[in-house]
Amino acid sequence: MSDAKDAMTDLKLLALDSEDLDVLSAHLQDAVVRVGDMGYAKADRRFVLLMNRFAWEAGDSRGRGQRKRAGLHFDYVTNAHAEGFDIRAKDGVLELLAVRFLAGDEPAGQVLLTFAGGATVKLDVECLEARLKDLGGVWAAKAQPRHEVD
Repeated sequence: MSDAKDAMTDLKLLALDSEDLDVLSAHLQDAVVRVGDMGYAKADRRFVLLMNRFAWEAGDSRGRGQRKRAGLHFDYVTNAHAEGFDIRAKDGVLELLAVRFLAGDEPAGQVLLTFAGGATVKLDVECLEARLKDLGGVWAAKAQPRHEVD
């Protein structure tokens, strides 16, 4: 793929409600996140993740695809809680499965990031505001992610 075509397919998405977040979540399924590449800036009320996302929209008929470096951040975060993994293991790697919004006392609620193996990150938010942006790095994926269906 040429650089010009890659630039045209870079994502830049904003999620302000649960339907928007469902779209964002679909693009993030199977993203690989290094534990050290995510964090909560309490003073800024922002949670940030850098990841290598599988670009589902860029696959071909033979199942080959691309990985893209991407950044995701949530604003208006009042608390962040991790479960099922060691946040001190900065080189640990997690596979993101889904991102959901659980409404609370609207517009507040909780963002739930679900990772393979039962790991989760829960973000308490005053309101939902998430931004995803591809950051330019693109490479061929070694394999297309597969999921067992019950």
